[in-house]
Amino acid sequence: MSTHEPDLSGEIPRRSAEQVMRLERLGSFHQSRLSFMRILTRRLKRERWTLQRTVFSLNAHSVGHAVYTVSGPQREYSLIAFSHDLPDSMRSDRVIATAWDATFVLFDGTPTQPDIDRLAKSVPIQEAGRLQSTELTLSRANRSVRLWQHVVERLAQGKQPDTDKIESVGYLMRTTAVYGSGKFGAADRQSIAGRAEFAEPFQAEMLTVYLIRTFVRDLVEHAAFVVGGAQAVALAPGIARQLGIGNSTGLGMAPFLINHPQLFNNWIMVREEALARVRNIPASTPDEQQLFLNVLGRVTCAFDRWHSEHPIQQKNLIVLKRDMTLLREHAAHMDLSSNYPWNRLYQWSTQTLGIEAQECLVSLLLEPYADLVDGMACCLSASDEQPRRIQGAMPVAQLRALIEQHYHWAISLNWQEKANCSRAWYVSEEKLEPRLGERFEEPIEPYEQPLAPARDIALLHACLMAADEHALVAELLLQHPEYRHVVRRVQLLADAPYAEIRDNTISESLIPFDMLRCKLSFFGATRFDPRSDRWLRISLYANAPYPEELLTHDADTWVYPDSLA
Repeated sequence: MSTHEPDLSGEIPRRSAEQVMRLERLGSFHQSRLSFMRILTRRLKRERWTLQRTVFSLNAHSVGHAVYTVSGPQREYSLIAFSHDLPDSMRSDRVIATAWDATFVLFDGTPTQPDIDRLAKSVPIQEAGRLQSTELTLSRANRSVRLWQHVVERLAQGKQPDTDKIESVGYLMRTTAVYGSGKFGAADRQSIAGRAEFAEPFQAEMLTVYLIRTFVRDLVEHAAFVVGGAQAVALAPGIARQLGIGNSTGLGMAPFLINHPQLFNNWIMVREEALARVRNIPASTPDEQQLFLNVLGRVTCAFDRWHSEHPIQQKNLIVLKRDMTLLREHAAHMDLSSNYPWNRLYQWSTQTLGIEAQECLVSLLLEPYADLVDGMACCLSASDEQPRRIQGAMPVAQLRALIEQHYHWAISLNWQEKANCSRAWYVSEEKLEPRLGERFEEPIEPYEQPLAPARDIALLHACLMAADEHALVAELLLQHPEYRHVVRRVQLLADAPYAEIRDNTISESLIPFDMLRCKLSFFGATRFDPRSDRWLRISLYANAPYPEELLTHDADTWVYPDSLA
């Protein structure tokens, strides 16, 4: 029995999909207790996973390979890292790059030398290579050149790097992809989904990035010792923890939320249920209040470090930092002990703060209540084994009623207006990655991908309005097979209220990075920095303890820095 039994009498329900599932709000989400990185580090500490660097074979030019093996209660996994001598002219964050400073694979178990020799031929060429079912993920990364050079030079001189420079960048390397789930011959998701350590989404990918961060620390220290010899020093642990792993993410990630609606529904549902549970708590203890106020202060410090060059994000940050000051002042003076304090604070935020600060508060409200929140992580996944067969015996009238109940926001739009259908999603021939083009300016419509559910469901509804309401869906689809995909979607998602983004994904006003940020917030990313409306940079694992520190350091709220060190 939980020590905090919430009042679930229905007084304070979960927020409605109408409120939550708009892109403006989804694109304002922040990491939380339910983020996949924090789920992983909590597990690694709780289960006392250990790390061994079993191979570190690098030459004076930092070329070679290393193997890091983590051991848990039942299994072992190994990051095999290949370090390369990459000319500056070939260094690129774009997905079309063909060479990188480092490439990686997460291996199921402990690799033999023949395994390493085989992977040394495929991993450095990434998509051009082929993997086997013993490989779980494939990744690559490039250096942040100026910071890398600064850190190497200072360590080689026996000095620590400038913490202001560390803070301004935040990472020594940034990944441009972490592939999993069967890509390029790697193990399919279903083959590992039954393992406890991978039950929650993206745990193999999060483990990969966590181990990459350890390799990057070791690699920069190796480079410094090559230059400085005996006078060189290792990174101070506190400074090393400041460094995360950067990531450049583009449009390739955006369609995920549309293509996996049941999974997306579960992510949002769990988050909203967690919030509802906390809002229903009638009274809080002094320890819970103190923990909340502590992380509130720490996240405000983190936002002071958060900078962006994108004009939209710059404006959002000005409002966010102002709002967080208001939130700290209000929380410091209000009674948080009784009378449903967290609900009162949340309600105040909806009347006073912008959406970005409101969603930050949602994350912060979960922090004192591990016993109410953390156990729901098991509900974040979705089975791909659910039946997807179209219910052909459903009457047309029933299908039409489902659309009018759940998709009123879609059928109310005027789809004859060019502004509502000016974009089109397609797949680039060069990299087989999703792209977003201008429908009326480029000849891309014949290649359009089904990533506009609002429009397609509105077209289906118009067809249904003209059909015999007593006819069966099977009869309708014999005449209109072009609607099969949306009929299946409507039927499948009838009981998934948070499955759909309640916005137009082909509108001329679409800001794609809202979709990217929503997904990345569930990963646990911080310091979102859009470089355009179609790609952004983030930081992963900044301030987290390294594997050898997990047993003695905070494995959860590390995401909130203690001070402006």
